[in-house]
Amino acid sequence: MTMTRYWTGFLIPVVVCTAMAFPRAVTAQGLAAKTPAELIEVLTTDSPKADKALACKFLAIRGSKDAVPALAPLLMDEQLHSWARIALEAIPGTEADDALRTAAGTLQGRLLIGALNSIGVRRDAAAVPVLTKHLKSEDADVAAAAAIALGKVGNAPATTVLRKALAEARPVLIRSAIAQGCILAAESHLASGDAAAIEIYDEVRKTDVPFPRLIEATRGAILARKEEGLPLLIEQLRSPQKGFLQVGLSTAREFPGNEIDKALAAELELQTPERAAVIVTAMADRKETVLLNAILKAALAGPLPVRLAATEALGRIGNATCVPALLEVSVDGNAELTQAAKAALAELSDDSVNKEILARIPNSQGKIYLLLIQLVGSRQIEATAALTTALEHSDAAVRSAALTSLGATVPQKSMSVLIKQVVAPKRAEDAAAAQLALKTAAIRMPDREDCAAQIAAAMDRAPAATKGTLLEILGAVGGTKALATVGAAAKSNDAFLQDVSSKLLGEWATIDAAPVLLDLSKSASGEKYQVRAMRGYIRIARQFVMPEPERLVMCQKVIDTAQQATEKRLVLDILKRYPTIEMLKMAISLAKLPDLKDDAIQAALFIAQKLGAQSEEVKGLLAKVDLTKVKLEIIKAEYGSGAAIRNVTKVLQDRAGDLQLVALPTDTYNESFGGDPAPNTVKQLKIQYRINGRTGEATFAENALIVLPMPK
Repeated sequence: MTMTRYWTGFLIPVVVCTAMAFPRAVTAQGLAAKTPAELIEVLTTDSPKADKALACKFLAIRGSKDAVPALAPLLMDEQLHSWARIALEAIPGTEADDALRTAAGTLQGRLLIGALNSIGVRRDAAAVPVLTKHLKSEDADVAAAAAIALGKVGNAPATTVLRKALAEARPVLIRSAIAQGCILAAESHLASGDAAAIEIYDEVRKTDVPFPRLIEATRGAILARKEEGLPLLIEQLRSPQKGFLQVGLSTAREFPGNEIDKALAAELELQTPERAAVIVTAMADRKETVLLNAILKAALAGPLPVRLAATEALGRIGNATCVPALLEVSVDGNAELTQAAKAALAELSDDSVNKEILARIPNSQGKIYLLLIQLVGSRQIEATAALTTALEHSDAAVRSAALTSLGATVPQKSMSVLIKQVVAPKRAEDAAAAQLALKTAAIRMPDREDCAAQIAAAMDRAPAATKGTLLEILGAVGGTKALATVGAAAKSNDAFLQDVSSKLLGEWATIDAAPVLLDLSKSASGEKYQVRAMRGYIRIARQFVMPEPERLVMCQKVIDTAQQATEKRLVLDILKRYPTIEMLKMAISLAKLPDLKDDAIQAALFIAQKLGAQSEEVKGLLAKVDLTKVKLEIIKAEYGSGAAIRNVTKVLQDRAGDLQLVALPTDTYNESFGGDPAPNTVKQLKIQYRINGRTGEATFAENALIVLPMPK
């Protein structure tokens, strides 16, 4: 099929052909293994077109001039021409060029357009006469393709043709393509150092062509002039048209030398605040030559949009010398500037910035002192001594900031600073911030066992309420020492600690809490904590990744230990969540317990159905179950795939009894239902039914065991 794609102002016909439309005879792997000679043979025989298409694809990788005679005729094939061109565009040598030129002399419509596009890809200089002929075509798409191809060729004869055509009165569509060709040709001249590039760009700029072409030509004209293009660039920055402003900004980012940086800095005072702001951003994108002082000056004074843009830019390009200016901006009073300055200070990447911040802390005060303390944390600067001093400050905001920064930066060897603030805070209002800081620090420590040991050692001297906080922090840290400490607290005689620690154990993030929880479920002083521990143990069995035998052992321990039927029933949910033969066996064994019988039978049926195939082992296990009788009614049953559906309601109605399990006469659905309704297709059995008056619906994969779930 042919699709016409709009691109930069004119139409380029794009021919899309896919092998998926063809019948396949040989696999892609089989064709990939063939030699170039064998691939050529595929093209010259009566092979399916899908194979020919793939052969072209592989010839694009491994083909040589020997493949050209076989590929050339395919340029006239409506389905294979694009595949042939893929190969011809890649094959080296003049033979491919000759084939495309010859085809361009006889083809028409989209086939011709494809050939012209390929000539452009190969930059065939000998094709200029052919392309010139088609440039005059009355078919706008053909003429456009010829213009672009001439531009890609880009040599002197092609350029002469395009420049002459640009001066002629042609429809706008074709004129746009000719202008695009001129721009492509100018790029070739510019790359070779030919001054004609400037003339070509200027000719396009002076011609009535669509705006995108003017933009492209303006960019080229600026860069082709090098430093002499600076006035033209500045002209674009002052243009009332947004498009020219944008091309000026983008070209400024790639303009060579450093004179442009001076010109951009001077332009800031001449432009509107909005334009000056975007110019600042363009200046900052020239990191290697940017005038940092100009950005600093703009950040400190001037219109708000410019100051904001400059302040944000300093975060990307600044260094330690920018710290004083950014601190000054941060206390300017404007909320937007303050936020931008803080973000910039946090973002500065110069290695000496941290030293500059630390050096300023002792002699700073007020808002700047607070900001410096905050920067220590946001920049991850190790400054325990300075932050500890800040903890004695009279301003609560400073103390809070110091605690937050300590949480983010304090090294493991200095954790005692934060532990002390939690265990014995000098001011009650600092307690919450201290606790959060200690938790933040503890979680990031590299040696969590040592970290937990330090926190656990503080338990004895901590107030009762604080002990709960320390336990919560230990829960977040995890590890052997933390688990042992929390477990010991759960066995204490303190109801508060029992409550906190049993909750923590119930939410423990690692499987090693299972033995502690099981032990607690037996030894805890109150039923509340025993139940909580058992629920936590069951949670681990249900949610954590572990070998199946280990999960089975945990399930059995719940059955043996749990005091309440509710906990035992939760085991059935675990069995259903991990359906295996061993889980089925356990469910069947639990059906012997009077208080679990009905639920266990339902679990066994669920697991059997999930196991899928009607294996003899599953059947044998279910035969041991004293299934509860039900009133079963088959409403409707269909078997098949898509439109190929067979009504099998009567078969299932005849086989339905007083159980949820429906046994078919044979092991396969096809035999039981009188044949295969959709050969070589994945099929399903859908059943609508009623059990004890409640309606349900279930779907089964082909040959699956038919166990009808109890409707809810």
